[in-house]
Amino acid sequence: MATYVILSRISPDAFSEPAELREIAQTVSRKIKEQCPGLRWKDSYATLGRFDVVDLVEADDPKEVEKAAMLIRAYGHARTETASATPWKEFLSSL
Repeated sequence: MATYVILSRISPDAFSEPAELREIAQTVSRKIKEQCPGLRWKDSYATLGRFDVVDLVEADDPKEVEKAAMLIRAYGHARTETASATPWKEFLSSL
């Protein structure tokens, strides 16, 4: 399985109370589980800086990752950037 990083920036208009973000996150998670069965969620991180959330996922089919990113955009009210990721040691050994 290939590893991907999904970087998300949540719209300032997505919620009016911080607690509402929990409900949004649950909806996004449910939709991805239902619609992207080939995607394996590895981890998620809240970050400070340019992006609000960093998600690490694995999939054999990049179309699953594309769909997950679209679901994050639609239900998470976020902008996303997605990149493939190669473990550092594996990258160095390929040089």
